Amino acid sequence: MRFERWLYQTSRRIERFVPSPSPLFPSSARPFRVNPSQIERRAEKLHLILEVARSMAIERNLDHLLAIVLQASAKVAEADRCSIFLVDRERGELWTRLAQGVDAGKEIRIPLGAGIAGHVAATGQAINIPNAYEDPRFNRAVDQSTGYHTENLLTVPMVMAGGGQASGAVVGVLQVLNRLDHQPFNKEDQELLEGLGAQAAAAIENTILTQEIRNLFEGFVQASVTAIESRDPTTAGHSERVARLTVKLAQTLADVPSGPYAGRRFADTELQELRYASLLHDFGKVGVREHVLIKANKLFPHELAAVEGRFDLIRRTLELESAQRRIELLAPSGRQAAGAAWATEDQRSAEELAELDRLRAFVRACNQPNVVAGGDYAKLRDFLDRSYSAIDGERRTYLTEEEVKRLSILRGSLSEDERKEIESHVVHTYEFLRRIPWTRDLRRIPDIAHGHHEKLDGSGYPMKLGGPKIPIETRMMTVSDIYDALTASDRPYKKAVPYDRALGILEDEAKRGFVDRDLLTIFIEAGIPAKALAAPA
Repeated sequence: MRFERWLYQTSRRIERFVPSPSPLFPSSARPFRVNPSQIERRAEKLHLILEVARSMAIERNLDHLLAIVLQASAKVAEADRCSIFLVDRERGELWTRLAQGVDAGKEIRIPLGAGIAGHVAATGQAINIPNAYEDPRFNRAVDQSTGYHTENLLTVPMVMAGGGQASGAVVGVLQVLNRLDHQPFNKEDQELLEGLGAQAAAAIENTILTQEIRNLFEGFVQASVTAIESRDPTTAGHSERVARLTVKLAQTLADVPSGPYAGRRFADTELQELRYASLLHDFGKVGVREHVLIKANKLFPHELAAVEGRFDLIRRTLELESAQRRIELLAPSGRQAAGAAWATEDQRSAEELAELDRLRAFVRACNQPNVVAGGDYAKLRDFLDRSYSAIDGERRTYLTEEEVKRLSILRGSLSEDERKEIESHVVHTYEFLRRIPWTRDLRRIPDIAHGHHEKLDGSGYPMKLGGPKIPIETRMMTVSDIYDALTASDRPYKKAVPYDRALGILEDEAKRGFVDRDLLTIFIEAGIPAKALAAPA
């Protein structure tokens, strides 16, 4: 409302330029001083400021916003050049990347209070210099370094309007050089430029605040990813890689010529939503017990150590039993007579120990997880039929029922209960993410992340969704998640799967109706892994 009031008051000032008498104004109006074309030009400037204000209100990219202000300032003041400086309160400086006559993109910084622009920013008072080279405040060295000749200049503060805490604060400075008609800048130029500056100040503050909120989100997401990976360092980088793969796949759909996803375009806000959902898709792992989360083999280290110790004991028991048999052979007939029998015992003992070594090797092999379901573990049941004499004299089996059960896991390293615990991370992720007051552009993050272990045939978890109930964003993330899980070289429970084999496993998943075949085809044919992961983020 303050801008509209200023615009109205400024337009009323034009009344003094209208000839008297006029049907629009009373006969007491001031005498005519300028011609109608000047009135039209001023009206055009007011209209320009209004249009620019509308454009600034919706622009959220700071560089684009400053470019709009720069162009409008030059038009409003009819100036040859224009520069914009913003206040950096933390560093006590003015800075700009938009100073005409200076290399594009080069950042310039000056102390707050130094020079004309710095003084205007510090005091909040405009400075109008009709003749630059006659004014001691003007720094001629700037012209000498740029080759430009400054005739006159007008510098005004961009001041926050409104009744809030920021009211009256100087956000930055607008500086225009050399009026195009070679006349000094006048009072009306200053008024119009200050009005534009007030609108720019509000838009700039809003844009900076929006960027700060985005930075806050980004920092929160990165901190969350760090929290996940600190519990499971072996998967460090997984979330970032899945995010890059998924976003690249989403961007690629726009160029797909045919198929159900041909020409599908995602807005920048949708891509950001997808990126955050991908980065946070495993956050719920903070609710999974660490020893389950990082379990490398089917038996936990202490369980394997118990089995290894048992086999050591069995070996010593077999050696002791063999020694006792030798003594029994020696007692009745003496060593010379027992020679042939001892040779037989030596062979028997060697065979028993060799068999024990084969059994131990078999157990060690069974303890290694499989990437895909497989393995013949029926022989493990034989271990329940083999026994040895423990220290207490009791006969015990080589393996326990629970050990045989764990070693017989067909895929991965987790037992059924442990797998359910791991699977619960999806629910934990959803419960965590839905408590965050996301902005409207990011409100679907919990739902996108929630379903990354769902399968198209409805056999996934946790909701057993199927077909169209799984969002396209989630389907893309699922392909990326499986690919990275297969090819990652830092997992303790498996070796990295080669690229071709990983794609083969994914294609098998598509044939079985688990993942989206069309998205997988695009993922493969477009070479998404090479494009997304070849260069740093």
